[in-house]
Amino acid sequence: MDNPNPWPPLPLAEWEPTRATLHMWTQIVGKVRLALSPLVNHWWQVPLYVSARGLTTSAIPYGDGVFEIEFDFGGQSLAIRKSGQATTFVRLYPRSVADFYHEVMAAMRAIGIEVKIWPMPVEIPNPIPFPDDREHASYDPEYVNRFHRILLQADTIFKEFRGRFIGKASPVHFFWGSFDLAATRFSGRRAPERVGADPITREAYSHECSSAGFWPGGGEITGPAFYSYAAPEPSGYAACSVLPPLAFYHTGLREFILMYEDVRCAASPRTALLDFLQGTYEGAASLGNWDRANLERSGRSQP
Repeated sequence: MDNPNPWPPLPLAEWEPTRATLHMWTQIVGKVRLALSPLVNHWWQVPLYVSARGLTTSAIPYGDGVFEIEFDFGGQSLAIRKSGQATTFVRLYPRSVADFYHEVMAAMRAIGIEVKIWPMPVEIPNPIPFPDDREHASYDPEYVNRFHRILLQADTIFKEFRGRFIGKASPVHFFWGSFDLAATRFSGRRAPERVGADPITREAYSHECSSAGFWPGGGEITGPAFYSYAAPEPSGYAACSVLPPLAFYHTGLREFILMYEDVRCAASPRTALLDFLQGTYEGAASLGNWDRANLERSGRSQP
């Protein structure tokens, strides 16, 4: 059997009900990690990570051991693994957020994991508490697997790009609040405090950074896209010349955007994405007067 297309089409309109439901499911799992993981700078204890099977919390400390929760999109299940015990599973199929929430909480209690989360979604308009959400109840495994295949490609390329930088950099991680895969580089300097920022935003952007990621789309961005931005944005950043030529600066979002469709149709998707990541970073670092000589790996080679 041939390997599935690593860069499959993912038209947002065709899987939006599934995307919206999966977003809420990942928030439930992500909030478990948030509730039980020690605080890390910039909220890096919060995200999920791309795995060979789907998305995982990685190890979460609990009592004298650890546990892990993984979305296994290949097996269409949520696996909950507690050290020293057998794995328990919650099936993934078309079902409401409320049903999923109650079964996940019950499955954890059954293996001795007691956790209380704030059951309200974040970073979305008109949130519905998880126990009451029967509006979102779609799950199409074909589109979920396409999404995962794209995440695998993006995660690999983002990690390659991250390896070129020897300064402070985030892991490549999946933020369940905004439902995007992201990687961030830092100049090493404190950023001006954002006036009126909430505590989460204040901590996330406490230091100058250049961040890039992959997002399924929404609002004015009507399809999946790669993005890149600088915070704070240096003067002249929007006018930077960035490759590939189809990349553009979105004035409303204040981010550079490269549509996923343009990457997957490129002669070399890897080259197109790396060019985008490198060019947007260089614009931010050069215009922001970063100490690039001490932050970047000479020759971009591995040690």
